[in-house]
Amino acid sequence: MKIILDVMGSDKGPEELIKGAEAARERIEADIIYVGDADVIQTAAAKNNFKINSGSIIHAPDVISMESDPFEIRSMRSSSMRVALEMLSEGAGDALVSCGNTGALHTGATLYVKRIPGIHRAAISALLPMKAPVLLLDAGANLSVTPEQLTQFAIMGSIYMNKVLGVDSPKVGLLNIGGEDCKGTPLYIEAYKALRKTRAINFVGNIEGKEIPFAKCDVVVCDGFTGNIVLKTIEGMGKFVSSSVKDIFSSFSGKVGGMFVLHRLSAFRLSMSPSVHAGAPLLGISKPVIKSHGSSDAKAFCNAICKAERYAKAEVSRLILESLESSGAKNDKAPSATESTK
Repeated sequence: MKIILDVMGSDKGPEELIKGAEAARERIEADIIYVGDADVIQTAAAKNNFKINSGSIIHAPDVISMESDPFEIRSMRSSSMRVALEMLSEGAGDALVSCGNTGALHTGATLYVKRIPGIHRAAISALLPMKAPVLLLDAGANLSVTPEQLTQFAIMGSIYMNKVLGVDSPKVGLLNIGGEDCKGTPLYIEAYKALRKTRAINFVGNIEGKEIPFAKCDVVVCDGFTGNIVLKTIEGMGKFVSSSVKDIFSSFSGKVGGMFVLHRLSAFRLSMSPSVHAGAPLLGISKPVIKSHGSSDAKAFCNAICKAERYAKAEVSRLILESLESSGAKNDKAPSATESTK
């Protein structure tokens, strides 16, 4: 197996990502291909005493910044992201991991790697750092959706949770403002009806945001605008809780008390760590494309690479296509690649 890494465009720079990649190499059986500025990659590797074969580096000098328009990927042929995506499309690797511009990655994956036949929109699926991880999709790719697209998101999320994370018969919930089937906008009322009739999923109905941490469901489905707000809110609350707990145990009495609960506090902190659950697959793309957070450290990037390997081995894309065909949710009149990224 070969995993392609776009190591440019992250907040922390290539060096941190190379550290993560070299750590991943010890955990998985896969060849790593670095895509980016060759001189920068070799310099960072030498600084950390890593020996990277020149044949494992693909030179791509340009970088799509976080501030770039997503459609700039069409003109930046020498950008690390564009080169990496085209390599994946052409079969030079089995999966791709990038920390770069989310919009550009989604756009490029749709344009060059292509969607699974019948999929209307690819969705960013983020694993929320709960005690029992919850998959949220869409987490930001599609600001507007249809009931049919939400149904496809539910099917894709269920397959991913089952085949990659081993959750038996994943419970799917539709994020809404109330549990009743009449709640929400017309879109969500119609989506509820569509999901209830879909045999390929274990639909448990509407769920409210406050229920997400309490294992009400394994997969949360919503539009990308709502999903991204939920994701960023949970990330912020995680940092707030961690900081608050640290303040509580900073005093002398707190330190004494902390000695008795240190193990449990450490386990709690680990369960809430975004680094542990790093890597958001673009579900619906024909080959594995994993988006790692722009501020990923070495640990987070390592975990994202390991997730890419599991995703590829599980053949999630093939299983999604088979499930769509058997459930009747396959849409052969999907929009063009350009239309789907708007």
